[in-house]
Amino acid sequence: MHQIGVVGLSYRHAGVEQVARFAVPRAEIAARLPELRARLHAAEILYVGTCNRVEVLYATVDGSPAGDARGDVFRVLTGRDSQPGEAARTLRAWTGEAAVEHLFLLACGLDSAQTGEQEIASQLRDAWEESRAARTCGPILDRLIGEALGMARRVRRMTARVRAPSLGDLAAERVLRHLAGTAGTTALLGVSPMTRRCAALLHRARAPLLIVNRTLASARELAESVSATALPLDEFRAAPPPLSALVLAAGGGAPVLEREVLERLRGSGAEGPLLIDFGVPPNVDPEAARRAGLNRVGMSDLIEVAQGQRLAQLLRLAPVRAAIDERLAHLRAELATRALGPRLQDLRVRFEEIAAEEVARALRHELRTLDEHQRAQLERLGSAVAHRLAHLPLAGLRAAAVHASADVVDAFFDAARSGRTHGDTVKDES
Repeated sequence: MHQIGVVGLSYRHAGVEQVARFAVPRAEIAARLPELRARLHAAEILYVGTCNRVEVLYATVDGSPAGDARGDVFRVLTGRDSQPGEAARTLRAWTGEAAVEHLFLLACGLDSAQTGEQEIASQLRDAWEESRAARTCGPILDRLIGEALGMARRVRRMTARVRAPSLGDLAAERVLRHLAGTAGTTALLGVSPMTRRCAALLHRARAPLLIVNRTLASARELAESVSATALPLDEFRAAPPPLSALVLAAGGGAPVLEREVLERLRGSGAEGPLLIDFGVPPNVDPEAARRAGLNRVGMSDLIEVAQGQRLAQLLRLAPVRAAIDERLAHLRAELATRALGPRLQDLRVRFEEIAAEEVARALRHELRTLDEHQRAQLERLGSAVAHRLAHLPLAGLRAAAVHASADVVDAFFDAARSGRTHGDTVKDES
């Protein structure tokens, strides 16, 4: 696992505004991935961007250990070099098994703002598909993402009797409190895991819905599932209908609704619609919303509410944490053994060669009087002894590969090569 690295930032140690500065608009991801791969000297790379995190997952070339790539990631995502110490202060980095563990926690929702939410697995799968389409993902990351998504599916089975929470739940609850039993329409702008969750919950509460999206076909697909009306974004911006609430989760690096649209939304009533903005960067500029007289709830507000519930959710998900640890241990052993396989085979062959050389030497000299049957028996005995003698160091090396650093294993083979070079077998006698 030592060739795996993760670099990024999230709500855990950075504000939403800071996360937004590193976010790549979805339309630009495919073009930026090869640049990231080249800058990090990586063999494979994947970018994950959600409403509260930006992370880069990569695998190094030739299996070399992943190093500190924060400066390179900072440069590619922001377009400028970091000041001394800035990349280390701003970004977090994980390498080796810690990186794989972080990926598993992420996929299972244990690192999410709303602990245990399941939307992150869909977002991770989307990021994987984007990376594969850009041909920057290969067998190593394919295996790891597959393992992470498999853990996420296992978590869903483990928690099937309890509805997994999400920030979408918090948004839907906020909208329903705002509606206070009235029949006002709620619009959901953008088709994403968050708006899908909100739509399902609001539909269940019989709230009238309007689905707005840049691509009308996607809006219609979601609208049909929740008995809603669909509208393309351009028409909505030109003539927004009366609304009681608006939930936004559209991609892109700039606000999707300008101040003029917000003022039209405000209308002539005393109170305009409630805005809940999942965008990172924001889909609605907070200052523009304030000037238009609209109440806007942003990601920072939702995360603050979610954090108040974090401890209770972590306790509920303790079995999930245990399952992740179990799978990590299994994966560690499997990958270590697989990586060590060719070197173990080489060592086993070398044991057999040494035994065969010594048997051949003996048959040429002190045992030269043996007949063919006896010679064959001796050769078989030498091969069997070589196998038995090789078993102990090979088993020890497998354990070292799992529990010790790669340097320990490398030191063993370096010493073995050195001993072989200096000729540690008995010389043939004339």
